[in-house]
Amino acid sequence: MCGIIGAVAQRDIADILLKGLCCLEYRGYDSAGLLVVNSQGQVSRLRRVGKVRNLINAAEDTILLGETGIAHTRWATHGQPEEINAHPHISTNISVVHNGIIENYELLRAHLKKQGYSFVSETDTEVIAHLVNWEQKKGGTLLEVVQRVLPFLRGTYGMVILDSYFPDRLVAARSGSPLVIGRGIGENFIVSDPIALFSVSRCFIYLEEGDVAQISCNNIIITDQHQNIVQRNEIESYLEPYSVDKGIYNHYMQKEIYEQPAVITNTLISRCKNGCVYFEELDDYANDLLEKVQHIKIVACGTSYHSGMVSRYWWESLAHISCDIEIASEFRYRKSVVLENSLFITLSQSGETADTLAALRLSKKMGYLGSLSICNVLFSSLVRESDLALMTNAGVEIGVASTKSFTSQLVLLLLLVAKISGLKNKTSLVEKKIVNSLQELPSCIEKVLLQNKLLSKLAEEFSDKNHVLFIGRGEQYPIAMEGALKLKEISYTHAEAYAAGELKHGPLALIDGNMPVIILAPNNTLLEKLKSNIEEIRARDGLLYVFTDSESGFMNNDQTRIILLPHIEKILAPIVYIVPLQLLSYYVAIIKGTDLDKPRNLAKSVTVE
Repeated sequence: MCGIIGAVAQRDIADILLKGLCCLEYRGYDSAGLLVVNSQGQVSRLRRVGKVRNLINAAEDTILLGETGIAHTRWATHGQPEEINAHPHISTNISVVHNGIIENYELLRAHLKKQGYSFVSETDTEVIAHLVNWEQKKGGTLLEVVQRVLPFLRGTYGMVILDSYFPDRLVAARSGSPLVIGRGIGENFIVSDPIALFSVSRCFIYLEEGDVAQISCNNIIITDQHQNIVQRNEIESYLEPYSVDKGIYNHYMQKEIYEQPAVITNTLISRCKNGCVYFEELDDYANDLLEKVQHIKIVACGTSYHSGMVSRYWWESLAHISCDIEIASEFRYRKSVVLENSLFITLSQSGETADTLAALRLSKKMGYLGSLSICNVLFSSLVRESDLALMTNAGVEIGVASTKSFTSQLVLLLLLVAKISGLKNKTSLVEKKIVNSLQELPSCIEKVLLQNKLLSKLAEEFSDKNHVLFIGRGEQYPIAMEGALKLKEISYTHAEAYAAGELKHGPLALIDGNMPVIILAPNNTLLEKLKSNIEEIRARDGLLYVFTDSESGFMNNDQTRIILLPHIEKILAPIVYIVPLQLLSYYVAIIKGTDLDKPRNLAKSVTVE
């Protein structure tokens, strides 16, 4: 969740650290800080609460000279968002930045106090700095000291440690929180996300679970969890800086909403030929495994959980394969039964979501047929640790509220339904029907995006509302949930989603003349049932906003707003119907003046439990 960047160079690196922090803002944070040390061991530290801009402004009035340094954006877990709790934390010569949670920090804190250490923050991270300083008194290099300290720590961490007595190196350790080394020319870097280094490095080394690394200007040493020196693959990135720019758009979220037609085309490209699905990522062994699948278990969080919910309807109605889906944080902590020939599917934009990763690792001990991840980040932990992986190819997503990653996940899930249907029944027409339908999807979404002015105007009617209900039936119910989540995330408007048939079991008590109710009503077999639910709302003076198509027969009136969407194949309707809800949430957030790309209290990649 937090952002880390460290550098060892032969030039002053404060500007590199600050620019890197700007690139990491999307991860979510409430304070920021940096520390640099020069070749004489002189340390300069600067920390500020709030935006990275506050830190940059302070840096303009401060001399920050040093060739080695670490910087951090903090998302508060232990301790309020105050300068005293901001990273880096210092213990004499030892400085630390840390992502994650040290679960046994209170015991360690008590032990260190007995050793004479004083604590100035409320954080769990300060424990690490003092623990390294204490252990260092027993001798050894910084790398050796950190290796000795790690067994004392229980929890998750991605940490970078600097010793001002030896300012020519940094030591990093990874357990449950991602870290990536960026190789330069006569300089090296360590970050939580390579996006922060695109201006100085294109060659990256992804640390694996349990790795400890030491970097200096001209050398990189990596040891595994058994303290053996290992070589990790070096990956060259071809992403250009413009891929993380807003371009002509006012916000990243706006850009990412409008990228969806192109993203879906990119997800489909080379995967659909002659009415069949081809996954170049999967070999014959993978196809044999998929052909054996009799049950699907999907585990995910947040928006990814909603895409998995939609796919359950597809798995069972189209592929005739039973499917259940669970929130990763719940799956981890309950005893569950593994059905025969069950495929374990994880969904994540970042591939670093802590609960989803933990669920995947747990599944490997439970007897699943195999694991498959659907992800947007090629070298993420989830992809590397899954038996099989399919990439959404959505491109970098900066906005905290997921948009294009959601629709691309849905497309890829539908392709997977088609693929397994074709493998299990060679004469089935399901695969061909899905492939042919998907060809129309990008142009259909482009038509929806043309309604941006209508949705912008509609958003004005929500500007003074504090509560909104979203209603859907069948596969539109998860879309209602995703629409409610978008509105909550970026406009801070309380929103809830209900299956339409559940209205009479409680939610109708909320309906009055001030309650907007957004209804997803494609022209399908459930439409007549849905119309009955709409009448229940109308009879109680609810304000109706019906998203539907021209064939459904709805009419505008004083109590009802009709938002017409293109008529689309039933199986594609969920993917189409989320787009206007994304736009509506975006415009409501603009009217309310929120920081919609970086909403309060949230992070793009949730790497802590």
